[in-house]
Amino acid sequence: MGLLPVDRMRVMTATTKTYHLQLRKIFPVIIVLISLSLIGTIYVQYNWLLTMEAEKQHEFKTKLVKSMGEVANSLMEQKSTLPTLKTFRNKPGLTWPSEQFRLELMKPPTIAQKFTEFEVQEKLQKAFDNQEGLKGIKFEFAITANVNLMHYELKSANFLNLWQDTVNNLQLVYYFQPESGSDLENLVPEEVMMVVVPNVKKLVLKQMRWMIIGAIFFTIVIILAFYVTVAALIRQKKMSEIKNDFINNMTHEFKTPLATISLAVDALRNEKVLQDRQKMEYFSGIIKEENKRMNKHVETILQAAVMDRQELQLAKRPVHMHELLNDIIDDYTLRLQEKQGSAELQLNARRDLVEADPVHFRNLFSNLIDNAVKYSNDNLFIRITTHSTNKNLVVRVEDNGIGMSKETVRRIFEKFYRAHTGNIHNVKGFGLGLSYVKTMVDAHHGKIKVDSTLGRGSVFTLEFPLLKETAVDPEMA
Repeated sequence: MGLLPVDRMRVMTATTKTYHLQLRKIFPVIIVLISLSLIGTIYVQYNWLLTMEAEKQHEFKTKLVKSMGEVANSLMEQKSTLPTLKTFRNKPGLTWPSEQFRLELMKPPTIAQKFTEFEVQEKLQKAFDNQEGLKGIKFEFAITANVNLMHYELKSANFLNLWQDTVNNLQLVYYFQPESGSDLENLVPEEVMMVVVPNVKKLVLKQMRWMIIGAIFFTIVIILAFYVTVAALIRQKKMSEIKNDFINNMTHEFKTPLATISLAVDALRNEKVLQDRQKMEYFSGIIKEENKRMNKHVETILQAAVMDRQELQLAKRPVHMHELLNDIIDDYTLRLQEKQGSAELQLNARRDLVEADPVHFRNLFSNLIDNAVKYSNDNLFIRITTHSTNKNLVVRVEDNGIGMSKETVRRIFEKFYRAHTGNIHNVKGFGLGLSYVKTMVDAHHGKIKVDSTLGRGSVFTLEFPLLKETAVDPEMA
């Protein structure tokens, strides 16, 4: 035997609650796992960049030393060559005061004596430019024959200032060495070339800029993916709660008419009722009214589905707002009497003709008034006023109901959202009425604004474009 509709709804509600509980439990776990993954990824990328920077600095230093070596060899080759000792010994008639004097006389000049500052700097710059990644770098240099005493025989203008900063600047020392076994060995004074490159870390980071930009870009992508994932989970959680509330509301909304119809059908089976035509008509009327009520609920849900698919088509035509409002208030006379309430119309607009779909426009204002009736206590008072501007018709719907909090006002037009009235299901509906109102206002190119205070009531102000006057319709004025 199949389940009754109400039983199916209960099963759906229980299933939704179970899913909601599972989602609530797993949600923090997902957040923690994603957060740990994000932190780990950022940490790995940071360490990777540090490693790359160290490797780049080592590579940078290696290239500098290689270039300095090339310059040193070039300088050594261009120095004056020394006559061999054998040549001096074989010359007839040539005598030396002493061997030491002969060696001193044969000693070649130093680098500083042979070359100018500009020549050395030009050679260094050219050597650096030939190396990939060193082109155009700034540097200072010095050449000395005694590195311990720091007596610089040749130095560039800003060398001393940069050499003292050991934190930011790279310092390199290269010793000039003649070839082993040559005549210059042991005769040439020990000379040293020192080069300092300022802000070497900045230079290395500049060379790594595309790696850094790529790392930052993909980190941002990961963070955005994390944000989108979390936002989607929160949205899913919220939708699960809304769906659960919707199913609960739908269960309550359908439970009452179904139960009433079931009781009426049972009553119609009674022999005494079958023999009493008046009672049969009474119970048949109940079934008909409850059926209409259920159809109205189904129509509301289908309407929401159509709006979701954006398949809504409006059959617009000229509509007099004042006539429409009078008809709607007449329809709510009985319900207002049940609330010991009343309604007042102040139709002050000189022009009230708008282009609208009569059915949807009527439903729009019916939903506003229905909402005022639902969320109110006894002695309800509704005031509807109109006025017109040059281009627009303004309708103000005011009530002295229970009012709304700021949070409710902010979310009042969200689909399926319903203002909380406690655990008691004393307000019927699916939370689709005001969402429908907002959709219809937008569809008619209008505007809607809500002002509300808890315990004092709410005011809905709507604004619609007026239809332009024509000679065919003299009643527009």
